[in-house]
Amino acid sequence: MKTLTNTYKVIGLMSGTSGDGLDIAYCEFEKKENWTFQIQRSETVPFPKNLGKKLKKSHLMNGYRLSLLDVEFGQWMGEQVRNFVQNNGLEVEAVASHGHTVFHQPSKKLSLQIGNGWALHTACGIPVINDFRMLDVQLGGQGAPLVPIGDKLLFSEYDYCINLGGIANISMDLEDKRIAFDICPFNLLLNHFAEICGKPYDKNGKLAKKGKLLKKVLKQLNNLPYYQIEGAKSLGREDLDDYLKILEVSGKHKPENVLHTLVIHYVEQISKIMIPHSGKKTKVLVTGGGAFNTFFMEKLGEFIGEDIEITQADPMLINFKEALIFAFLGVLRLRGENNSLSTVTGALRDNSGGLLHGL
Repeated sequence: MKTLTNTYKVIGLMSGTSGDGLDIAYCEFEKKENWTFQIQRSETVPFPKNLGKKLKKSHLMNGYRLSLLDVEFGQWMGEQVRNFVQNNGLEVEAVASHGHTVFHQPSKKLSLQIGNGWALHTACGIPVINDFRMLDVQLGGQGAPLVPIGDKLLFSEYDYCINLGGIANISMDLEDKRIAFDICPFNLLLNHFAEICGKPYDKNGKLAKKGKLLKKVLKQLNNLPYYQIEGAKSLGREDLDDYLKILEVSGKHKPENVLHTLVIHYVEQISKIMIPHSGKKTKVLVTGGGAFNTFFMEKLGEFIGEDIEITQADPMLINFKEALIFAFLGVLRLRGENNSLSTVTGALRDNSGGLLHGL
């Protein structure tokens, strides 16, 4: 465990559920009256074709193959970190890795992120912190989302922080408590239907914009049981079956129409959560790959009205905010400070999750 200081140089790694590649962010943090940060270097490394296929199918593997992939992926991430550090001439104190989520079933006390910490550590030669979710899950929490502690301490000027990755989630202060939850799927489903059109993703939402609204499908989506749950809640890849049962009706719907309907569904679910604050402009920070979906962002702007202002974030922040915050979760773990909030996850108490390797 590191002696308490006020400055930290940490790499954050994020392998999101949408499976595009590994986000690497070298970040510097300083603690004065408040925390400040800078993303000094960043890079997204695409997954090698074979590894990417394995990660996408990891939830279908038997225990032996999944264990092999856990080590393989950890070693590969370590090699990317080593190359990144050498190419940029960096001095790094620790690497904080989210890992790749295979299973997320907090009701069964299970949340599994692969990317073996010891394999990562030996491949890059730097201390590693990973497995941030499991302690919270064992304390009865969702183990997700974990980003809100970073939103609270690094982005306090915003009323709402929304991340549009594989899954869309939101973080906010309510009655002096930080709360957050997964709102709905996002790129996991959008990418799935874009691939049917022969595209890896729907760039700028062009395919969705060409499509037409499926009113009956929209109503079915809005009536899914997940949206009736109050309090702490989170979505995993397993939950997508409920959506696909509605969307994949024996190829009945054109993928462009499905994409259009999903965008409107997402807009409706996200916009109904954001309530304007009286007396001042309500500020919203939107990050994650979905922030580049022009069609979605235009529709969201139409729904929320003039009292809510969406900040145009810097592209680096849009792309690397999650990697930044996992680096910050690693800093909090090194300091022995809580990095998971019970008001967000529903756990018995705030906690400091993360396993230490080589520290």
